Amino acid sequence: MPQRAHVTSAEAIETFRSNLIVYVSKARPALEEVSADVMRMRSWLENDARAYWEREVRKRTKELEQAQQELFSARLSNISTETASQQFAYHRARRALDEAIDKMRILKRWTRDFDTRVQPLVKQMEKLHTVLSHDIVLAIAHLTEVAKTLAAYAEVAPPSSFSDAPQSSPQPAAEEAPSPPQPPANPQP
Repeated sequence: MPQRAHVTSAEAIETFRSNLIVYVSKARPALEEVSADVMRMRSWLENDARAYWEREVRKRTKELEQAQQELFSARLSNISTETASQQFAYHRARRALDEAIDKMRILKRWTRDFDTRVQPLVKQMEKLHTVLSHDIVLAIAHLTEVAKTLAAYAEVAPPSSFSDAPQSSPQPAAEEAPSPPQPPANPQP
C-alpha cells in the first residue's frame, strides 16, 4: 500500500494563487493602456500631426512669398541694393518652409510604416492579453481547487500503524498440521 503523502505547505499554493491574482490585476490595465496609446498614436499621426504640418506648410509658404515679394520690391525700387534684413528674412522663411516640407515627408513615412512596424508587437500584446484574461483565470480556478483538495487531504486522519502492515488472510487456529505417513500395521514376509 502506498505511504501517505507529507503535505506540509498547502499555504504555498494559496500564496502563489494570491500573487497570480495581483499580477493579473496589474498586468491587464497596463496592456489596455498600451493598446490605447497605440490607438492614440495612430490617430495623432493621421489627424492632428498631419493637420498641423499642412497648416505650417501653408503659413510658411505665405511667409516665404511675402519675403520674396519684399526682396523683389527692394531690388526694383530706387534703391539699387536690397537690405541685409530683407535677405535674412527671405533665407529664414526659405529654411522654415524646407523644414515644414521635411516634417510632412517624415510624417507621411511614419504614417505609412506605422502599421507594419507596430502590428507584430500589437499581436504579441493581444496574445498576452488573451493569456491573462483566459488562461490565467483558468489557472487561478485550478489552483483554488488544488488548494481545497490538499486541505481536505491534510485533514484526513493518517492510517493507524496496524493498518500499515500488510494484511493476509487469517489462518484457522484449530487446524492441525498434517502428520507424517504411518507405516503399514501388518508387514508381509
